Order: sequence, then C-alpha cells, then structure tokens
Amino acid sequence: MTIVKQMSLFDIHELFKMESSRRFDAILATFDVQPIFQLFRKKTMRGAPRELNYGAMIQSLLIRIVERIPTVKDLVNRLTVDFVFRLDCGFLVSDTVPSEASYSRMVDVMSQSDILDKMQDELIQTAFTEGFLEDEHLGFDATHFEARDASKPSEKKETQPKKRGRKTKEEHAAWLAEQVEMEANQTTYEKKLKAQLTIPLTTLWQEIPIEPKWGIKKNSDGKNTFWYGFKGHLAVSTKSQYIVARLMSSGNLSDSKVAIPLLKKVNHLIPNHFTTTIFDAGYDYEAIYHQILSQKMKAVIPYVKRREGEMVGFDEHFRPTCVRENSYCYDSFDEKYQTLKFTRPKECATCPLRADSLCQKVFKIKCKTDIRKYTYPARGSELWKKLYKERTAVERVNAYLKQFFQLNNVRHRTGKKAKLHFNLVTFIYNACKLAVDRINLLLQLQNKAA
Repeated sequence: MTIVKQMSLFDIHELFKMESSRRFDAILATFDVQPIFQLFRKKTMRGAPRELNYGAMIQSLLIRIVERIPTVKDLVNRLTVDFVFRLDCGFLVSDTVPSEASYSRMVDVMSQSDILDKMQDELIQTAFTEGFLEDEHLGFDATHFEARDASKPSEKKETQPKKRGRKTKEEHAAWLAEQVEMEANQTTYEKKLKAQLTIPLTTLWQEIPIEPKWGIKKNSDGKNTFWYGFKGHLAVSTKSQYIVARLMSSGNLSDSKVAIPLLKKVNHLIPNHFTTTIFDAGYDYEAIYHQILSQKMKAVIPYVKRREGEMVGFDEHFRPTCVRENSYCYDSFDEKYQTLKFTRPKECATCPLRADSLCQKVFKIKCKTDIRKYTYPARGSELWKKLYKERTAVERVNAYLKQFFQLNNVRHRTGKKAKLHFNLVTFIYNACKLAVDRINLLLQLQNKAA
C-alpha cells in the first residue's frame, strides 16, 4: 500500500510558534512603517534633533499586539530587560528605552490621523495582486468590545403628560413642522437606512459615531447582555479570511447601519471582484439589498417576517405550492431577465390532479417582484444553505481578534484612541495573514523544486 505524504498547511498558529526574530521579520516585511513615521518628522531643520527612535517605537507598538503584551508599561519593562527583543523591534544599542509618556504622546498623534486606513487598503490590495485574495464571497458581521472609559450616568428626561384626544389643526401643523426640523437636523447615521444609498463613502466613513455607548444584544440563550463600549464591523473573505473592510462604531449603533459603508468600501478597494455577500438576519433590510444589487453581487440573508400574514399559495421560502400544498422545486435562474424558475414537485408524478388546470407545470418569478423574498440563489435551495455556512468565517476571525490579537484589551480612553486600537489590531491580523500566505507559497515552491 502506497503512502501519500501530504504537505501540512502553515497557519497563524504555526506563525506564533516561530522564533521571535523570524516571526517579527515576516510580519514587518508585509508593510512599510514610513507613512506612520512621517507623522513624527520634524517640520523644520532648526532646533535640537529627535532623541527618540520613532521607527522602532512604531514597530514595538505593533509587535506588542502580536506578542500579547497587555500594557505599554509591560512593553517598556520588556524592552528594558530583554536586549534581544529590543534589537528585534529595531532599536539600536545606543538608543535609550522610551518612557510610557513617550508612547502615550505617540498614540495621541496617531489617533488624530487616518494613515492606518490607507495602510490597511494598501495591504489588502497587495494581498489581491499577489493572488492570495482570489475568493469571491464575503461574510459580514459585528463584534463588541468594552471601553476603557467609565460609563456616564444618563440624564433622566422629564416626560410631559400627553393631551387626551386628537390634535387640533394648529397643533398638528406645529407637530409636522417640528418633525421636519428634527429630520433636517439628523446626523448621517440617525437618518433612515435608505438615505445612505446616495451619501458618498468618505462622508459615511468620517461621520460614524465612535464615542463609547451602552450596547445590547441577545446571547445564545436568548437573554439580553449589556456592555459599555464599541462595535467592530467586519467584511471578511470566506476562504482566505482577510479583513477586506472594517469600521468601528459606538456600541448602540445598529449593525445594519454599517453594512452599506462596508459594501461601498469593498467596491472602492477591489471593484467588480466579489460576487456574493453573506449576512445574518439582522441585516435583512431593503436598502442593503439595493446596494448589493447596484454592485452586481448576490445577497444571502435570512428573511425576517415583520408584521406579515401567511402568504396563501407559497411556502416558508416563498416557493409556489400546488393544490395539495406541496412546494415547487427550484430549477434555475435566468440572469438575463433576473427570473427564478420553479418546476412541479416530485409528488405530482403520482398525484391524481396532475392533469387538472389548477396544477401549473412551471412558475417563473422575477426577482424585482420583491428583492427581499426572491434572491439568487433561491431561498431554501442547497446552494443557498451551502453559501450561508461560509458566514462562519467572519465569526472565526472575530474569535481570532479577541483571543490572539487583544481586541478586548483596550488600554486607552476616548473613542479616537479606541478606534486606533481597533485599527491596529485588524491591520496586524491582515499582516499576519499575508506573512503566512507568503511562507506557504515559499514552502510549496520548495516542495516542487525538491
């Protein structure tokens, strides 16, 4: 019996087991720290020279996440005690170890810049051009993490007693004028979801609320859980598991409000590449379907009934049913006319009513009849179920960020610095993924040569 030797895949777990100096080199080789370094460049040639090695400080701040060093204080102690670690971070023998205050000032400067967003985009485009981001399916989800800030007690508003009876014409006109004024003063994310369809990407990206707020969600037992902090919204490729787009928001913002900004960001980065988007039931809104269809992608989202009665002649997946209430079988999709074709159920072969005029052989339903109900792949089909299972990739990435990349360990107060922490964590995760893919490619080439 022949033995087939299979090559084991090199993953993130193997990367963490590598020698520290080799691991740091592999990760830092995936990007250039110069854009961050330029933030600390002297504006003029006059005055005393810089005494701190900002390039090494930036690298040590990134390595802190990989090494799972919990605080900046622990990082400074490690740099002081471990000489080899100091050299691995890029410090020279003659350099002094920076203080905690120096790191605090550096974090403050970085939090006021959007340079990490640009570096993240460049990293994703690098992975795409090198052929590591070839999958065409995206999974979307949100994860929560707590803030470092203390929660502020909410002010109790005095409720005015409602006047009984119908409003007079003058009161109704005043109420309508008040509603119009309130809508005009709403921020971008307070408006209705469909308003985001016409708002440009830069506005959606810059005006998202990032201050810590109380959030609520149901756990696996169906009970409400609360936290004070933020939400991280991710768009993850389902096979390669790169974070293609990410955005942080306040903890009280609905997950659905960030779907359209992420979709627009994906289309801006890699236009016309991804074909399928996979969401959970919390994203079942018509505006999201419109955005997905405008980008010529398919939507895989569970349907949520909202005050709807039973549809007579259709099953739970909106497939037509025969006289005996057997569901028609999904047959095919006509891409030209955007039409779903359903054929007779298998039970019709032995049904005495098969020749009756009430029993129709074929049903063709256009998707534009109701873009939420009729999607391709059709609801309830094997392809739909198979694609929806791929959404677990984004949940796996959420677990990676919390267990291996310190997403839960926010050490800075205010929303801006928490956003910097979130951006650093997701950026380093993508850098590790790219480093792993490059090592895997090198191992494959070596095996072929051997």
